[in-house]
Amino acid sequence: MVSVDSGRWGPCCSRAPNGSTAGAPGGAGLYALNIWWLPLSCGGPVASLEELLLRIEGITLWDGHRDLGPSLVEWDGDKLTKVERAPDPLLPELCVVPGLVDTHVHLVGHAGPGPADFFTWPLTTTREEQVLHGLAHAQRALRQGVTTLRDLAGDEAQIALRRAFDQSLMDGPRLVVHCVVGMTAGHCDLFTPPAAAQRRPTADGADECRRLVRTWARAGADGIKITTSGGVLSMGDRSEWRNYTRAEVQAIVDEAHALALPVAAHAHSAAGIQVALDEGVDSIEHGTLMTADQARQAAAQGTTVAPTLLINEAIAGGSVPVTPEARQKAALLVAERDKLLRHAAGLGVRFVLGTDANGHHVAFGDQMAEVRRMGEVLGLSPEQALQAATSQAAAVVGLGAVVGTIAPGFGADLLVMRGRPWLDAADLRTDQLVAVVSRGRLVAGALPGILGP
Repeated sequence: MVSVDSGRWGPCCSRAPNGSTAGAPGGAGLYALNIWWLPLSCGGPVASLEELLLRIEGITLWDGHRDLGPSLVEWDGDKLTKVERAPDPLLPELCVVPGLVDTHVHLVGHAGPGPADFFTWPLTTTREEQVLHGLAHAQRALRQGVTTLRDLAGDEAQIALRRAFDQSLMDGPRLVVHCVVGMTAGHCDLFTPPAAAQRRPTADGADECRRLVRTWARAGADGIKITTSGGVLSMGDRSEWRNYTRAEVQAIVDEAHALALPVAAHAHSAAGIQVALDEGVDSIEHGTLMTADQARQAAAQGTTVAPTLLINEAIAGGSVPVTPEARQKAALLVAERDKLLRHAAGLGVRFVLGTDANGHHVAFGDQMAEVRRMGEVLGLSPEQALQAATSQAAAVVGLGAVVGTIAPGFGADLLVMRGRPWLDAADLRTDQLVAVVSRGRLVAGALPGILGP
């Protein structure tokens, strides 16, 4: 947050105060941006940023779809009120872009210093402490320019974080929570060692699956996550193993959609992708071995894919601590993945940013690196990759009319950066960040005003 010296402000003050000299996320010094801090009322001194109307003028704007050139952007709290062309360009090395949207993360994991065992940490750490680690991960992502996250292994803990962020109890990204409906001995169940009595809920058979969907709906979930194939990090399975029968998948999707809950499906294998597509899931996670026919079907249905590239490369390459079993499974998938997914992109499949970040294998802050890698693997232009991480990703998580685009009426989530990341992917790096604004509040870096009277 930015402190405001209320003693220097009088009623109906119309001049901008001196700007902050705080360093930006990437270590930037002071920028004299044309950012005005205007009191909203004439009732007395302004005490906090929430009471100010902010505007950025003359900085090049990429609005989530296209380059609009030097622009004026104005917001009142968490609402953009004016976006229009500005007559004079200022500070041409800077730009404004929407905050990034990561459609696939797992917040609750070790966020502290030093290593922690991926499988036993949840069993030896109290739930209360785990929530604090989830908070740390969310705020870490926020400071690195990711203003919206979708957690795909959520429960009451992530739902509580979402509510706390929405109520401004603490700074945090917008959070969308999907809760898991998984089978006994399925991908999600096999993260817990067999001897551990404490397990997350599972459901077997169509009726149990419907009941668990309803349970999560009652808890406040925003969506449902299912698995239709085995996984990589799960212990004792293979990525090609079936998870759930078609009847069970059909029951889950039907029940979720009846309760207005979208369904995201983890699927690596062609068989797992096929049942997910046929039963009408809303998004596919990984989609690693997608065939050409499936790509055409996904494109026709508008089913998006989050390819989670970096995590599988890290596991396959052994750059993160994993079991030999997980490394072998990832290596087999990565060996076939790139040509299949690049072909799928050419056939019209819409890929969106999804990192599978968990703090162990992909960090909260690696999102920009994932976007650059999407461009390389999928053959996307820098602008297409940035759209996949902003406006298109926002639509996938159900917030397409709220974030991912800088336009009047949208939420005030935006980044000030050096360079032109929609023209040169190398500019999309965290060390290029100058400031992060989330829900209309400055949460990282500096937005100084014009110096002097």
